Parts: sequence; C-alpha cells; structure tokens
Amino acid sequence: MTDKSKGAESHEHFTISYAGFNRPWATWIAHQLEQLGHETTLLRWDPPRRMSLAEALRNLLQAPGRVLLVLDDWYFSLGPRTDAEWTQALHEVVPPHVDRFSAVSVATRALPATAAPLRPVDLRDLDSREARRRILRRLDLDATISPGPVSGTAPRFPNDPPAVWNVPRRNVRFTGRDAILEKLHARFEEGGRGGARVALRGISGVGKSQIAIEYAHRFGNDYDIVWWVGARFRAPAREQFAQLAPRLELPVGQELGERIRAVHEALRTGRPFRRWLLVLDSADDMEQIEDLLPEGNGHVLITTLTQDWATSGSVTEIEVQPFRRSESVAYARRRAQRLTEYEADDLADAVQDLPLLLAQTAAWLDANVMPAKDYVAMIRRGEASQIGIRISSDYPMGFQTSWSITLNTLQENNPEAVELLHLFALFSPDAIPVRLMQAAHPSDLPAHLAALAADPIRWHTALRRLSESTAVRLDYVESSEAEPAVDRVSMHRLYHSFLLSTLTEDRREALSTIACTLLAGADPRRPNDTREWTRYAELIPHLETAGALDSREPVVRQLVLNCIDYMRVRGENRAALRLCEQTVARWRTRLQPDERDMLVLTHDHANMLRRSGRYREAEAVGRAVLDQLTETRADDDPDLLRAKNGLAGTLVSLGRYDEAHQMFEECVHAYSDTLGAEAPRTLQDRGNLAVVTSLLGRYEESLLLHRDILLIRERLLNPRHHLTLRSGMFYAWMLRLLGRYAEATSRQELNVRAHRQAMDRFTPQTLFAEHNLALCMRRTGDLLGAESLMRSVVERFVQRQGPRHPDALLVQADFATFNREHGNLEQAREMAATVAEDYARLVGPDHPYAVGTLGNVGLALWEYGERDEALRIAEEALTRMRAAVGPTHPWALGAALNASGARSMAGDEEGAAELSRGVLESARATLGETHPLTLSCKAALADDQRTLRRGQEATKLENEALQQLSDTLGPQHPHTLSVRRRERPYWDFEPLTT
Repeated sequence: MTDKSKGAESHEHFTISYAGFNRPWATWIAHQLEQLGHETTLLRWDPPRRMSLAEALRNLLQAPGRVLLVLDDWYFSLGPRTDAEWTQALHEVVPPHVDRFSAVSVATRALPATAAPLRPVDLRDLDSREARRRILRRLDLDATISPGPVSGTAPRFPNDPPAVWNVPRRNVRFTGRDAILEKLHARFEEGGRGGARVALRGISGVGKSQIAIEYAHRFGNDYDIVWWVGARFRAPAREQFAQLAPRLELPVGQELGERIRAVHEALRTGRPFRRWLLVLDSADDMEQIEDLLPEGNGHVLITTLTQDWATSGSVTEIEVQPFRRSESVAYARRRAQRLTEYEADDLADAVQDLPLLLAQTAAWLDANVMPAKDYVAMIRRGEASQIGIRISSDYPMGFQTSWSITLNTLQENNPEAVELLHLFALFSPDAIPVRLMQAAHPSDLPAHLAALAADPIRWHTALRRLSESTAVRLDYVESSEAEPAVDRVSMHRLYHSFLLSTLTEDRREALSTIACTLLAGADPRRPNDTREWTRYAELIPHLETAGALDSREPVVRQLVLNCIDYMRVRGENRAALRLCEQTVARWRTRLQPDERDMLVLTHDHANMLRRSGRYREAEAVGRAVLDQLTETRADDDPDLLRAKNGLAGTLVSLGRYDEAHQMFEECVHAYSDTLGAEAPRTLQDRGNLAVVTSLLGRYEESLLLHRDILLIRERLLNPRHHLTLRSGMFYAWMLRLLGRYAEATSRQELNVRAHRQAMDRFTPQTLFAEHNLALCMRRTGDLLGAESLMRSVVERFVQRQGPRHPDALLVQADFATFNREHGNLEQAREMAATVAEDYARLVGPDHPYAVGTLGNVGLALWEYGERDEALRIAEEALTRMRAAVGPTHPWALGAALNASGARSMAGDEEGAAELSRGVLESARATLGETHPLTLSCKAALADDQRTLRRGQEATKLENEALQQLSDTLGPQHPHTLSVRRRERPYWDFEPLTT
C-alpha cells in the first residue's frame, strides 16, 4: 500500500458507503477529507433484498478510489440480513481486497467477527478532534495537518446536536423512503439563500409525519435550529412556535405575541442562528396557521392532507405515496423478524402497502404467536366481529381487522391500558393531555382510573403498553423526578377515528362526561386575562371531540362560552365564528331561546358575524333577540341590555350611527344606575359610546369620553390589560384626529410598545395600535417609518384575514392614500379603486366608508391629471357623504375641500371659491379655528382668491393659515411647508376602527 501520510500532495478519491440513518457521519467525514484536498463520493447502502450480500459488497469495489464503510446498527439490519449472512459475505469479499476497504463504526452492537479485516475504528462518544484523528490514521493520512477554520456551512460533528432541537423521537424502525428524503433535501438546497418551503402531501396513514421526523434526524446536522410544531389547531401551534423564543435566549417576556414576534424576527434575520428548519406537522388548514410561516433563508417543512399549500404559490409540494412493495417487505421483516419474505409480501398486499397498517400488523405479529398466514387470512376475510369488536363500515377491511385484533389482545393482557385508551379517544388525537388527567382531582375520574393515576408505576406501565402497540406516541417533558414525565400523548387520526367508532353510544356518553369534567376543571375562568391564554389554547382543540358542545352541564357550557370569548379577544374571528355556529346548532335543541347561556351564545354569534363582515346576518340575529326580550324584560334587564349593546355594534358597522348612539346611551344610563359608573360593564358601553361619538364627527367629545375611561382603567386594571391598552389607543387616535400630532405620537409609541409585550403581533388590537402609530408618524413627517410599519400591518392583516375582510380594507385604504402622496402612484390608484369597490360590495354604495374611499379614488385621478373624472367623483362623493352623515360632519367637510380643489383644476374658479368659503365657515364651527382641516380650508380659499386675482384677501388668508400652522404644528411641519409652497390642500378619507 502506498504511504499516504507523507504529504498533502498525494490526493485520493474516497467512496463513503453509509446507511441513510447515519448520513450525518458520512457528510462530516467527507468534509474532513475534502478539507485535505481529497475527493469524495457518498454512496447510500441499500442493496436489493434479492441481491446477496457478497454481490453487494463486490459492487462497492466498482466505485472510484478506496471504500470507507460507515458501519452502524442500521447498516447491518437493512434487508434485513442475518449475522450469518454478514459473516459469510465479509469473509468472502474483504480479505482479497483489504487494500480497498476501510471502516469506521458508530454501531451500538458488536460487529461480526469477520469484520476484523476492515479494522474498523470506533467513533462513538468521541469529540470531533479525536474522531478526526482516528479516521485519518485508519486511512493512513497525516492526522497532524490542521483542519482549517470551520465555515458557517460546514456539516456539524454528529455527536454535537444542533444548538436548538425539538423533534419527536426517531423511529428506529423507519424503512425506505430514501428517494423522497433525497428529493426533499434537493428541494431545500434549490432554495439557496432565499430559503425554501416544501409540503409533503398524502392521504392519512401514508407516513408523512414519519418522513418529516426522519428528515429532521437524518439532515439535522445541516442546521443550527430544528423545531417541530404540531399545526392541526391554531392556538397550540402558536404556543409551540412561541416556545422557540426562550430556547433562542431572546430578550422577551412571557407574553405570546411578544415571543412570536421575536421568533419571526430572529428567523428572518438569522440571528442568533442562520441555519434553521421549522416543521409544521398536520397543517391541513392553511388559513389557520399560515401567519406562522417565517421569512428568511431557512427551511420550512409542512405535512398536510390538502393541496392548499401548493396552490398558494409560495410552497412546493412532494406527494407521498404508500410504500413500494420492497419497502413494505423490508419494514415488515425488520419489525417482525420471524416473517419470511413471502409472508411479509402477503401481509403488505393485504394492507395495501400503507405504512400505518404495516406498523400495526407487524407489531402484532411480533408480539403474538399466531401463524402469519392465519393472521393475514383473518385480515382478508374481515373477521373482526369474531373477536367482539363493533366495526364501522367506513374503514378498510384490513384496517378494521388488524386494529380489532390489537384491541382484543390489549384487553386480555392489560385492561387498564384499554380503559385509558378509550378515554384518550375523547380528546383531540394530536395532543392528548395526560398530565391534566393525572393531576385531576380524584372525584373527576372513575374510581379505577383515579387509582391508576395515583400510582405512578401503574400509570406509566399503562402508557408504555399503549406506546408499544404503536397506536400512540409519548411526548416527554423534563421534570424534577428521576425520569422525564409523559406530558402529552398523540395518536394517529385514523386510529383515533376508528377507536371512537368501536365505542357503544352509552360508553361514549360516559367517557364524554369524564372528558368534559376534566376540561371544565382546567378552565381558568378568565378568558380576557392574557396570562391564561396558553391554557385556553390547550383546551380548545378538545371541545368538539370531548362532546363539550353537547354537554348539559352548566360548568361545561361556561367553558365553551369562555373559549369563544378568548378567541374574540385574541382576534381569532374565523375560528370563533365556526365554534359559535357549531354550538348554536347543538344548543338550539336543548335550551330555550331566553335561557341565559343561549342568550350569551347568540350575542357572541352575532358579534362574530359582525367581526367577519357579515353585517346583515348579524343584524337579523341581534334584532330578533332584542325584539323578543323587549316584550318580556324590564328596561334595565342585563340580557336586554346585552342584546341592545350587540345590535348597536352591528348598526355602527352598517353606518347607522345615530341609532347606535341612542342605544349605547341607553345602555350606559341603565348600567350606571344599576352597577355604577365605573363597573366593567358600564365602562365597556361608555367606550362603545365614545367610539360612535367619534363616528358622528364629535371628536372633542369623544376624546373626553375616552380619557375618562382610560383614567379609570389605569386605576382599576393592570396598565397592560388589553382593555386599558384599547382605551389608550383610542385616546391617542382622537388626539391625532384633533390635530394634536406630537402628543398623539408620543402616547401611541408607548401604547404600541405595551401591546407588543402583552399581545400577539397578529391580534387585531395590536395591529390597529401599530396602524395608528404609522398614521401618527405620517402626520409628524416620519415617512420612512410610517411606510414600513403601515406596509407590515397591511401584510399581516391580509395574511391573517384575507384582503376583503373589513379590518384589512381599513388599513389598505390608508396605505393607498399614503402611497398616492409618497409612494407608487400606480399602485396607490389600483389599491384605492379595489378598496372602494370592496367597501361598496360589503356595506353598500351609500355607506360612509364606501363614499369616502370612492373620494380617495378621485384624488388619485387628480394626481394623474384626469380632471373631468376627478371632478365627477369628487362632486359625487360630496353629495353622497352629506346625505350619509350630514353637511357639517368632518367627513363631509373634507369631501367639500376635495370638491373645491377638483373644481379649481377643472377651471371653475368661482364655483371652487364659493364652496371653499362655505366649507371654511362650517369647519370653524365644527372643528375650531386651528384644526388642521380648518386651516387646509383656509389655505384652499386663499388659493381660490389668488386665482380670481383677489390678491389682498388671498395674502391675508394665506398669512393667517401659515401663522396658525406654525403655532400649532411648527414652522417645519409638512403641512406648514406644503401651504408655504402653495400646494393645493386636500383631505384623505380615513375609515375609523370600531
């Protein structure tokens, strides 16, 4: 053999043969050799089962250069192959070619004695320096040469895990799927510096999650962060995503919104780690968790049943099919080693190569002595009924029988485990809360289950028996005890559905009572407290499965109402509406329309219809309840006042402000008399009254109302309570509308900071707080900051709720006006037109928001010089706005200011001056002498007088306007400078949040 250690000039080619399981070792070894100038080829070891081991080893000799075998347990078990086969093959092939073969071992088992000629060096439990030294010495290479600096893209040493790791345990029986894994890896690599998002799509039971787990383990050393999120339900998915913040040691508090925002920013910027993999498992409802998708150059792996991700355009898709027959046979023989190749093939055919069924059936055959041919025959004949299990016809016959046999065996050998399994079926399969069960009060469980929960050894034995049956997976959490505790159990949805179908109606009802009692016992009963939101996020996924929506128990019904209230405050409008609709359908058959819980639910239903933009439906629901209660209840009845409050909120959305104001005023008087002026219920309606007062154009009055409420809430509640923050936001909003820009900006900056610490960055209240700050920044001249923040808010609203949701339309309307003045004019015109059309469709063409946004379209045409169309729209907007809100409302005054400008542009100087003079007088009376809109009207009239060659009056008006603007806003304020440049003033319509 040539002495390869004599210098770095002698470079070689090494073929590294590895089983897929230990790819990290192969890539790390290859990198060490390449640093020394050698060439490498990676060759995955997976010879066909029908090929002899000796032939497979000889085939390795056809590869270039020397062959380095990375030996591990997986390498020896593929096939599977017996020790005798390995002994014979190694003895036959290695000695004649000992100069070509070398080996390293990371195996946990003893190697065959005939592997000795390979002289394998053991790399287990070593650090990277010693492992490198041993490999190089085994290959007769100079181990003293420095490896050089480690680059940010270098493979990680396999004994050093990623800095942040949260992935389910590896399935040591994972088989095949190498083509999909390599394809997935290639898709991620193709993303380059821009990152990549890939979805694994396939039917239930095809093995998507197992492929994702194997990918994370097999390619994990390519990353610094590998993080797993169960994404079937929105609330727990957000919690799991947020848990990455403390693992990254980000300087954030415990509030969910702050942590999620910090994680997004960390992944986007690549600080503290640039290489990351996020797995969203069971993400079947894209709308529910799409806002969790991070930006940045990392990788996102999604498992899903649907094609929605692929059609979104930002995610590529890989379809997952059942096993190839060779994979099925290999898996079955590894799981149940007594199977012959023929028996494994027969079993695979019976279960149609579906991995989930193979896992179940092979596990049963491994644990029981029934001849394989008899077991397969039972599956084919569908003889589940012979062992006492009632089967739904919806399931494939092979699945029915194999799972039934497993249940029967469990019942015989461990009835306690079956009792627990049946209770598991009444919870969501993705996160069955076993710690909640174990910690429950003994009276909340049947005596036998209470005794089981009280005995840690029996409890964990039962869980282990279930895990061994492959029906469930145990998720552990570190505890103060000697061993980690089981935190949650997950069960495949196919098994879960099947298990439910085997329960009799009486049995399911009894288990439902237990499950509902456990959930109700875990209810914090404070849905508005942000500190309890994590618990509600954990409870919500179980409501439907547990039967909580059908429960007759008042405490369970209150749990459902609290969960709806939690989602309302969080801004989870679609999820809350869906839960409302599901619950209304159930409760209508059990409760009278005027029962307290039914009235609260109906109120919530109307509320969520309104928040979803379904105003007419919300009005019909609210009006029906109010009419019903008005006939039978006193004027100060709480249920009647709640119904009146709900309907008034809907009327606000419909633009019927006067009627809504009257209703809110009646509620405030009634609550003040019965509860007191500072009672929470009174304060809520005082806040509603303040909002509708602003919509009536009475800004100063609204400001004082909001100020009083803010002071009371700051005194009675936590300063960061969401209601206190809401009052602070509205107070700053009114300051801005009154032209007190500096004070508004200062207050809103503090308010946004508190929102970000207390709430989610996608919560509508947080988004509106940020939006108001962006508008404040625009008014104070911070255009870059305003544009960046406003764009971010628009993107998040659209991403969260869709472009036509009322909240999204509101912020898009303001963003369009900003872009018209400071950004892309073409984009502004298109967005303004789209928003106006969507508002007209949503609330009708005569609604103030539809009229106002139409006027904004006219301003865009004004910028394009399309004078005739701009004039037509401006005049139409003026006429319709006056009809909608009255001639002295600030919105009507603003529309008049725009119409006077359009007339001036079109050459109607007299008409423009006449309109400007009239609107100036009205603005003085409505808003005061120094309000920005009043001063804009004065500057407009000066411009009209100048055009009519009335120089003396024009100069007087202009000087007055400039002096007043300098005194109130400052001489360098953008508004002051614009008037000094004699630019024609205009008014942007701004929809108000409610």
